[in-house]
Amino acid sequence: MAKNLDIDDSLIERAKKAGMHKTKKETVTRALTEYIKRREQTKIKELFGKKEYVEGYSYKDSRYLN
Repeated sequence: MAKNLDIDDSLIERAKKAGMHKTKKETVTRALTEYIKRREQTKIKELFGKKEYVEGYSYKDSRYLN
C-alpha cells in the first residue's frame, strides 16, 4: 500500500541517522512501531489503584496447591 506523505525531510534524515536505518521506509516503519508501543504502554497507568492486592500472598506457594 503505497502512500505519499509530506514529511519534513530533515526529520526523516535525523531519524534515519539516529536509528542507523538504511531506507526511509525502514525509518518510518520503526518510528511508527515505537510510537504505537509507547502509547500502548501508557494504558497500564489506567490500572493503578484499580487492582486489589492481598498482603502476604505468595505466587510461589500457590504453585504447590495443585
